[in-house]
Amino acid sequence: MENILSWISAHQEMIYIVVLMIFLGIEVIGRVPSVLHTPLMSGANAIHGVVIIGAIIVMGKAETDNYLALILGFLAVVLGTINVVGGFVVTDRMLEMFKKKK
Repeated sequence: MENILSWISAHQEMIYIVVLMIFLGIEVIGRVPSVLHTPLMSGANAIHGVVIIGAIIVMGKAETDNYLALILGFLAVVLGTINVVGGFVVTDRMLEMFKKKK
């Protein structure tokens, strides 16, 4: 318990920044009109590929006995890939709606 409290006090500024980012993200996303929500989210999901690259780097640099880093890296790769593919599927489906019918 002492280790946790000392870590929190050492990284207090970083914790404040993360909490503020969460509230700011909720406010920004909450104010996006429904018409723009799907195109913006599909584009943001495509950008999520940066997480995949970061996870691959973490897994490559991790020690072979560091199971936590390997498991978290693997989960980040899997979930990031699902998010990227989902973003492209949503974008493709949205673009199909605007094509002229024959």
